[in-house]
Amino acid sequence: MNKWYNEAIFYHIYPFGLLGVDKENKEMIAEHRVEELLKWLPHLQELSVSAIYIGPLFESNTHGYDTRDYKLVDKRIGDNQDFKEYVRQCHAVGIKVVVDGVFNHTGRDFFAFRDLRERKEASKYKDWYRDVNFNASSPYGDSFSYSAWRGCYELANLNLYNTEVTNYLLEVIRFWIREFDIDGIRLDCADCLTYDFMKQMREITQLEKEDFWLMGEVIHGDYSRWVNEEQLHSVTNYELHKGLYSGHNDHNYFEIAHTIRRLFDEKDGLCKNAILYSFVDNHDVDRIASKVSNKAHLIPIYALLYTLLGIPSIYYGSEWGIEGRKENNSDDRLRPAIKIEDLLVTNNNPKLTEFICILGKIKRENQTILNGRYKELVLTNRQYAFARYTNEAAMITIVNNDDNESTVYVPLSFDFEKLAAKNVITMETVEIQNNQLRISIKGNSAIIIKIN
Repeated sequence: MNKWYNEAIFYHIYPFGLLGVDKENKEMIAEHRVEELLKWLPHLQELSVSAIYIGPLFESNTHGYDTRDYKLVDKRIGDNQDFKEYVRQCHAVGIKVVVDGVFNHTGRDFFAFRDLRERKEASKYKDWYRDVNFNASSPYGDSFSYSAWRGCYELANLNLYNTEVTNYLLEVIRFWIREFDIDGIRLDCADCLTYDFMKQMREITQLEKEDFWLMGEVIHGDYSRWVNEEQLHSVTNYELHKGLYSGHNDHNYFEIAHTIRRLFDEKDGLCKNAILYSFVDNHDVDRIASKVSNKAHLIPIYALLYTLLGIPSIYYGSEWGIEGRKENNSDDRLRPAIKIEDLLVTNNNPKLTEFICILGKIKRENQTILNGRYKELVLTNRQYAFARYTNEAAMITIVNNDDNESTVYVPLSFDFEKLAAKNVITMETVEIQNNQLRISIKGNSAIIIKIN
């Protein structure tokens, strides 16, 4: 039986942005904004979403990644009881909940770092952080220096070779599973974590919850170094993310097809059977509607996101085609406050939203087929067709990044007793001639055909 996460459609929420909270956490009491998050659940059901990745959530000083208390939900969002109720209501409608795990570093107000600042060499937590040196000073004026994530000294790197640190973090993970009944963790900057720590996480989470999912944020490298039977179940597929927008901007489907072969070829692929987390945008990169040169390309891009190998994820608001770019080294435009009731009324791209709903329905109703093997069928710079197939059926995706209509001849080489074809977007029957499809596809569009 396939695990839920391998068949999931994810919805990614950056709660501090969506809820429009204050940049600095000065709250003394919880704000109880979880009710705003619950308003999104009917919309997510319309999208056929089966899992939410929401985070960061740990109590922090500013953006959520400078943790000051791992066991408290940030007061700008709510309290622990609020989030427990949120998870319960998500589960009640069949939606799993995955949270951010920020375990590479803490904020400067985390209890261990605060003790180090106060007691210095006498602190029992001086070995909890990497490269602490009492013969130097930090940019914040501390009488010691320390390793920081990418030189951001508000984020002090934890020493994951210290068993006291890893034992503490493992207890935090147990706490979140037992207290909130979460279903998985997305590991922030997973490529900075130690392999031993990831192995320990895999062991303890499976003991706590057999189908618990561990997904890591990894940008570059051989993804199989992290995704295997001993460590993580999945990582972020930044390589495909890049191909999806540049392959359309450059009218170059060879880039996308090459990425799929390089990662997933059954003989020589880096990842082979790994199922990676696929996305077109997130809280750290420009919105896809701002990245594409031609917004009409959003239709074929989302068709590929849903039907290529991988676990598709929608970043909140992008189903409406909203835009956003990094400006002045700030991510604020990527993480806007949104009231669901407003966007449902003022949707500026209803065609895209409707298409993503259709893709979700196709995915939900054909999970086995969409998790099938991959076969490239047609590849040019501007047209691309491939199959996801089993021994009984196949789903063929055809995309066109040209502005003009094109005729595509798709060969069928499946060992089915009888071949019948149906366009699952329009529900029209498609004629098969001489064991191939002759498809007229409109410019900047996608067709998905079921063969059985």
